[in-house]
This record gives sequence, structure tokens and C-alpha cells, in this order.
Amino acid sequence: MPLYIRDDKVDDLATRFMKLSGAKTKTEAVRIALTAQLAVEQARMPLLDRLAPLLHRADELGPADPDFDMKRFTDEMWDAR
Repeated sequence: MPLYIRDDKVDDLATRFMKLSGAKTKTEAVRIALTAQLAVEQARMPLLDRLAPLLHRADELGPADPDFDMKRFTDEMWDAR
């Protein structure tokens, strides 16, 4: 889907960033800038909020088996005796 920049100031910013970043096109410049800014914004999010989807998936697996022997499992997996 195309991205149209209709604001002259935004177009100027995209052009300036394209030149500074070495991007070959404005589209690439916008992708680089947005990707970098998303990383910044995600890093600002509290850790618990970032982990929430993973914790939800872990909860869906159910409770841990208290009798599970991780050492034995790992040894069997690597055929260690």
C-alpha cells in the first residue's frame, strides 16, 4: 500500500533524513526512521507490559509439573549418563 506524504514539512523531513541516513528512497528513509522510533517507544514500555503477551501464553500452558526433573530431562536429551 503506498504512503503519500501530503505535508511539505514532512516531505522535507523525509528528504533530509534520507540524505543523512544514506537511504536510497524516501520510503526506505521512512521505514528506517519508523523502525528506530518503534524500538525507542517499546524500550520505554515497562518490562511487565512487554512481557504480558508471553506471560499470558505461559499461563495458557497450565501449571508446572512439580515432579519434573530438568536435570534428568536434559541428560536424556543430550544422551548424557
